[in-house]
Amino acid sequence: MERYREFPQIPERLSGLVDLAYNLWWSWHPEARLLFKQLSTALWKECVHNPVRLLRHLSPEVFEAAAADPAYLHRYDVIMHRFRRYMTEKNGWFQEVYGCGPALRIAYFSAEYGLHHSLPFYAGGLGFLAGDHLKECSDLHVPLVAVGFMYSEGYLHQHLLPDGWQENIVERLDREAAPITRVTGPGGEPLVIRMPLVDSTIALYVWRVDVGRVPLFLLDTDHPENPPEYRMISSRLYSGDRELRLRQEIVLGIGGRRMLAELGIEFAAVHLNEGHPAFVLLSLLHERMQAGRSFEEAINDVRGISIFTTHTPVPAGFDVFPEELIARSLGQYRDELGVSPEQFLALGRHPEAPEQGFNMAMLALRLCGHANAVSKRHGEVSRALFHSLWPDRPVPEVPISSITNGVHLPTWLNPRIAALYDRYFFETSPNWQEEHDVEAIWAFVESIPDRELWEIHVSLKNKLLNRIREMRRRAYAAGTLAPASLVAQGGLLNPSVLTIGFARRFSTYKRADLIFSDPERLRRILTNPLRPVQLLFAGKAHPADEEGKRLLQRIYQFAGRPEFEGRIAFMEDYGEQTAQYLVHGVDVWLNNPCPPLEASGTSGMKAAMNGVVNCSILDGWWLEGFDGENGWAFGQDAPEGDRTAHDANALYSLIENEIAPRYYDTGLDGIPHAWVRMMKASIRTCAPRFSARRMVKEYVERYYPQLLSCAGSDFRVCPVDGSGDR
Repeated sequence: MERYREFPQIPERLSGLVDLAYNLWWSWHPEARLLFKQLSTALWKECVHNPVRLLRHLSPEVFEAAAADPAYLHRYDVIMHRFRRYMTEKNGWFQEVYGCGPALRIAYFSAEYGLHHSLPFYAGGLGFLAGDHLKECSDLHVPLVAVGFMYSEGYLHQHLLPDGWQENIVERLDREAAPITRVTGPGGEPLVIRMPLVDSTIALYVWRVDVGRVPLFLLDTDHPENPPEYRMISSRLYSGDRELRLRQEIVLGIGGRRMLAELGIEFAAVHLNEGHPAFVLLSLLHERMQAGRSFEEAINDVRGISIFTTHTPVPAGFDVFPEELIARSLGQYRDELGVSPEQFLALGRHPEAPEQGFNMAMLALRLCGHANAVSKRHGEVSRALFHSLWPDRPVPEVPISSITNGVHLPTWLNPRIAALYDRYFFETSPNWQEEHDVEAIWAFVESIPDRELWEIHVSLKNKLLNRIREMRRRAYAAGTLAPASLVAQGGLLNPSVLTIGFARRFSTYKRADLIFSDPERLRRILTNPLRPVQLLFAGKAHPADEEGKRLLQRIYQFAGRPEFEGRIAFMEDYGEQTAQYLVHGVDVWLNNPCPPLEASGTSGMKAAMNGVVNCSILDGWWLEGFDGENGWAFGQDAPEGDRTAHDANALYSLIENEIAPRYYDTGLDGIPHAWVRMMKASIRTCAPRFSARRMVKEYVERYYPQLLSCAGSDFRVCPVDGSGDR
């Protein structure tokens, strides 16, 4: 009711719209989004599907008309009933299996969260994995509380100059028009958390995002008490400045723990999504030593209640800070711990390269009793990567297991595809969406008529290409797009042509330019008069990655070459909304990193559940997903060393000899039945196995019960013997 008072233009009969807008439940329930869209389709688009912004901009007359419309009120009442029932249900899958209530929770720490484009607190796959984890924990009633940063400038917006060079655009978040709430104190004033940082105290505001049943608390250093260099700590995701990055991670870990304490939120265990928040472990160590535990005893205690998920397959991917910087920034904290400088620094040293500095992954592994990689192959890579921490064990016995990533099906499944599944799954599996990790259910995809699946796919492809044209038209009208860039940014793409999509962060190991290895052969493939092909690229380079920017520019310049006849395009400013269109609308999802550098990958999973067929190097999740009938794989027999020419040739051959012929092999009815069979195989095999539901259940079944034990309806911290997974 307090929040409703901020919207005096909304009649009380529709007051539930405010509660709904501030809970991201609407982001994975299309019927809830429709409730907002029906108020004003044009403004809904203009507000980029952000319901809070929409409600703030609509006139009182619009709400009065809706409150007088029986059809709208009926839809409103049904959706609000579903939402309130979802939020008030006491028991779900977790309680049914473990018989426990949420008296204590898992505290989930991550530097980024990909939840919706109205909250740009993500850079890529790591963030979307975290966001999907929270949504699925909400759906399954897993007791979780999450901690992150309120980045006022989010991640970069991308603008491509006429020569293809990436220009980084900063856009400050309008906090009043975002689905976030400022956390207040007892008197209604903004809550302020204070913590020591280096040689002074930093003040932190706290914001809350409701992700269904899961609260996400975001730290904000933009407080007037703080000096400018502290106010900017939470301004932008992943600063390239090492000292600023260290301050971010201190605030995230130690400040995040302090925030939960001051909010009175108890938790029994912590789950670290990568090494960025690992300083929370030092905070827990400090608490136990303050309670009288020795340094070694405290380490064993912390290891018993912590899990570390690593997403990085190379040493360069981990944050490493100079020891002098660590000593200067955390010296006071170290002294409070009562340990020597050597003991403290040893927690973060790499056994084989101590001179490199303080390694956050080493800190996490030393203080977490459980650790996992994000695919089976990544597990093998990680055990070899971290073998030096367990030198007496053979590499296969290094205690790092794996839980393969998954994606939140309700978020990424197109509503029209979901409705199609509803029709053909309902008779035998009316609750298929609640049981979508059950593989047997997905056999019913074979009962869908080829024509129905194909026609929806063609419609979604047209929707994607129409959006590209409309966005380019708007940019051109606004004077932000040069006429020469219309072709490079998709103005000539043809919906009847086989469309291969590639959307990634532009990092060199992902080899976005592999398909350009032989430009003349590529030209012949793309302009084949009988079986033409077009390529659609999207993605950003990290602001500090000059090589990634040059790679992106090279592809953009290929897109503008007349000999390719407009069959290559680059979508500007790739984000969550763009990703939705892409994973729903392209025909083939291409992925060709240099193995074994793909830890898992998740975009191909999103594409597969929508009937988009994967063509990928056998690395990451595709090693587990590919079965010979549900897509294509290449590069598995590449020679040692530089494999670029081999992999490019294999990709060209696949497109020429298998992909394009199958796509254009239509019957008298105009349907490519062999292609649709592969679409169905992709859906059937990938949707249940690579869902966030399967992933979260694995975390719960394999790790969370080891961190929590049940006593009646409450949780208590598990007895700790210091062994953990060790």
